[in-house]
Amino acid sequence: MKISKITAWQVDLPLHEGDYKWSGGKSVAVFDSTVVRIETDSGIHGAGEVCPLGPVYLPSYAGGVRAGILELGPHLLGENPLHLDQLNKTMDSAMKGHPYVKSAIDMACWDILGKAAGLPVSSLLGGAYGEDFVLYRAISQESPEAMAENVASYKSEGYRRFQLKVGGDPDLDIERIHQVAARLGPGDKLVADANTGWLKHEAMRVVRAVSDVDVYIEQPCLRYEDCLSIRRNVTHPFILDEVIDGIPEILRASHDLAMDVVNIKISKFGGLTRARQARDLCMSLGVAMTLEDTWGGDIVTAAISHLAHSTPEEFLFSATDFNSYVTKPIAHGAPQRKDGRMASSADPGLGIDPIMEVLGDPVLEIG
Repeated sequence: MKISKITAWQVDLPLHEGDYKWSGGKSVAVFDSTVVRIETDSGIHGAGEVCPLGPVYLPSYAGGVRAGILELGPHLLGENPLHLDQLNKTMDSAMKGHPYVKSAIDMACWDILGKAAGLPVSSLLGGAYGEDFVLYRAISQESPEAMAENVASYKSEGYRRFQLKVGGDPDLDIERIHQVAARLGPGDKLVADANTGWLKHEAMRVVRAVSDVDVYIEQPCLRYEDCLSIRRNVTHPFILDEVIDGIPEILRASHDLAMDVVNIKISKFGGLTRARQARDLCMSLGVAMTLEDTWGGDIVTAAISHLAHSTPEEFLFSATDFNSYVTKPIAHGAPQRKDGRMASSADPGLGIDPIMEVLGDPVLEIG
């Protein structure tokens, strides 16, 4: 089997809540997503998606995805999409870095592999555990009162894990954490995610002021060393995200005892192939994970669902249902949340079929 054509579409994904806010006054109202289809000479095709969280979250941006695919795509024509390790080696040889550009391509090839094998991707990733898996809900940065109300609303929909967007004014963040914690009950989990927004002294103020609250502290500072300094001075469970973008970083953080939980984003690692490698390493190291991506719609959500569902429950801290945040469906068969949980499809591949009339005209075609 050989790759014969690569096509990409640009699609806007508006949000139900209007916009999404996090540290430093950053916000996005409409997400710019790229959908990729890879066709083969055998007639099997696969779909992938990548959607950066704007250009100010990580070193990635939506226009860079499409420019990168235009550069990378010609090197992949004639390659076997079933040989995923070899395919990734080819991509790395043709383009140094830029893992987010490669993510949708790798994802689409997993879709092809599943269809060729007649198996869901979750089976290829190790097999699904149980009937479903747990989700978290990200709570956009607002006033303490508004965030507490949002948590109460999503709790009524079945969510039991909440990622609170903090990383702003320390006094406001302290109040945000206290007000939201007061709305939670036994079995609920609260994460205060600063998204690198605090300096060290601000992070120390916040964590000491909420020392009596059962809360996880996530990515308080920009630099790894600054996060580590906070970690060594607090007793709260600690999560790393932005500073973890590869296997060496996971090994370093594990050696330094820098985290209890790590966030693995598919596109930050370059696709499902490398995300699976990171997941399996974390299980060997005894580190729990949130499995997700930077953002996305139905296709990204499907990929997350297969990775999360094939992860043992004790290692899966949570996962994300991005397609429930946005107003536009882009694929038939995508998994849907139910009572704060989700299950991956049992159909071959990712189990989705892009809605072509929604995608419209392609923005690039290679081959």
